[in-house]
Order: sequence, then structure tokens, then C-alpha cells
Amino acid sequence: MDWEQLELNPRIIAAVRKANFRSAKDILCFSGPDLQRLTNLSKTDVQRLHHAVAAALRKSSPVTALQLIQGECPALEPGHRLSFACPILDGLMRGGLPLRGITELAGESAAGKTQFCLQLCLSVQYPQDNGGLNSGAAYICTEDSFPIKRLRQLISQQPRLRPDLPPALIHGKHFSDNIYIEHAADLEALQACVSQRVPVLLKRGLVKLVVVDSVAALFRSEFQADEAIKRSRHLLAFSSTLHHLSHTYGAPVLCVNQVTDVVDGPNPGRCDYGLVGSKVLPALGMAWANQVMVRLMLRRLAGSVKLDSRSSAPRKLEVVFAPHLPRASCLCGVWEEGVRGIPDDGSELQPQSCS
Repeated sequence: MDWEQLELNPRIIAAVRKANFRSAKDILCFSGPDLQRLTNLSKTDVQRLHHAVAAALRKSSPVTALQLIQGECPALEPGHRLSFACPILDGLMRGGLPLRGITELAGESAAGKTQFCLQLCLSVQYPQDNGGLNSGAAYICTEDSFPIKRLRQLISQQPRLRPDLPPALIHGKHFSDNIYIEHAADLEALQACVSQRVPVLLKRGLVKLVVVDSVAALFRSEFQADEAIKRSRHLLAFSSTLHHLSHTYGAPVLCVNQVTDVVDGPNPGRCDYGLVGSKVLPALGMAWANQVMVRLMLRRLAGSVKLDSRSSAPRKLEVVFAPHLPRASCLCGVWEEGVRGIPDDGSELQPQSCS
């Protein structure tokens, strides 16, 4: 940056150059007292210097809460969420997935995590008025092959899952054409995918949802027990890329995570995030947990719940932590048409007619 571009007194600019500062970004790395010592400027001049550099480097103007509420910043899509296509699930999440940040869905094998991912890949394609983002999804597989048969089944059952929508809207969608599938066999391929190919799809507006299924598989298999620091560095680089994509394009990122067994006995260094008595905890430890904005836990319970004489094993979806949500949970089940919440009163779900 050319120092003359800053709205500052030439005297201040001369002092900065004399102190051998090469770029404006370097100014923000020093405290006020340090800058006073290096430049021999007064406290007031240093404050002016800090403000001028910050204003020049800021990519966008600050936004107030009032502007968000009044809808004066449509690019930020205030209050909008990506719907789960179920009123009960959306009620738990206050509308669905937030558009910015990483949402983690953790759970044991066969809990139904992939079912949620597939349902969101279809929901994102609807217009905003119907809870979607009017775009596609990028689905990154790191474990099993993509469940294409289940996806086709969900597509065929969309009229049953979404009876509130006009049939013409549903049948006019080419759902499978708007889901871009990537397979990453190792960490190098995964990082290349999220840093090279996915940004192209987001920039072109082809996708507005990024799914990683799962984030734990590669990080658990490619590092030994004594390589925790190395693994943490790779995790931070990976999560930083995801955060950048999400905040730049307003696209929610959903990461599936595995769980690890809790070893009996006291462990003062372990954080259970309030999951007291749980036999499993999300994998990858604190290094990954600190990068997640919303953590959800999905558990498969014993017994069954019926819908139109069809049975499903009940699941419990729990909000472990989130900046905008209380600790809460709801029951749900997986049927042919997708994931649907179970009413709190325990009544049997009403069947939905297929238009």
C-alpha cells in the first residue's frame, strides 16, 4: 500500500517511513506504546495512524445491528437460514443452518448423519421463500462412496416430504444436476478440493452449501498418536479454508464427525461440553471443537416410532453448543421420504399425502 493513500498528516507518514515500516499491515501488529517508541509520535498521532490503516485495509464497511434488522444489508441475508424441510427440526435450530460458519453433526455409525446431509442438499435448491438458497450443493466424501440410490429415493419422495409446496415447483427441479460430488482419498486431495475446486463452484453461484462427510476419517487415519501437534496444524489450515469460503460466499458448511469412546475414570484434561454421562464424544478433540460454530449430536435410540404404519428407529438430535441457540434437543426418525421430527407430545406423526 502506498503511504500517500492514507489520510494522514505528512509528518506522521514521514515518521513511519523513518521507522522502516514496509507495509500498512505491519502497523496493526504493534501496540500503541510500541509505535510511540519506534516512531517518536505522540499518543494521539499513533491513534490516528491506527485508525487510518484499519480503515484502508477493511474490505467492507462495518454494519450495525439496526441495519441488519431493517434489511439494509441484503448481502448478509439477515435472519435467513437453510431449512431442514421439517418444522420440528427447524424449530430446534431457529430456522435451520446458519449461513456463515461451520456446523458439525457428530454421531455414531448408522445414527443417520448422512440422511441429514442429503436432505439439506435437496432443501438448498429451493427458493429462499421456501427455506432454501436457490442453488446447489458440493458434497465431499472421504469415507464411503456417495449414496446415489438413497438420493434418488429422496428426490422421488419430495412431494411427500414437502406437501406445502406447489407440485410444479418440485417437479420443475433437476435436483441431481445440482449436487457436485467429490471424493477425497487423502488430506492432500481434501485440501485441494476445498481450496481450488469448491471455490470455483461458489464463485459461479452453482452451489451454496458445502458438505464434508466426514471430516474425521482422514485426520484420524493419516496421523499417529504422537503427531497431535502436526494434526492440529492441518486441522487449523483446513478449517480456516472452510471459514473463508463460508463467510465470503454466505454458504453454510456442514461437517460430519465421528465419535470416540469415553474411557472410564477421571480425566481432568478432557472437556465434555456438558455431555455428562455420554459414552461417546465428538472426535478430533479441542483443536477441531474450537473451529466449530454449531455442534450437533445425533444418537440412535432403542425402540421405534410409527408414521402411517411405517416404523423407524427414533433418533435424538441435540444442540451441544451454538452462539445463538440454547441447549435443547428433539426426537426424529428416518423414513422413505427423509428425516422428520417427532412431536413432543408423543403423538403419532400424521401421514402426508403425496401430490
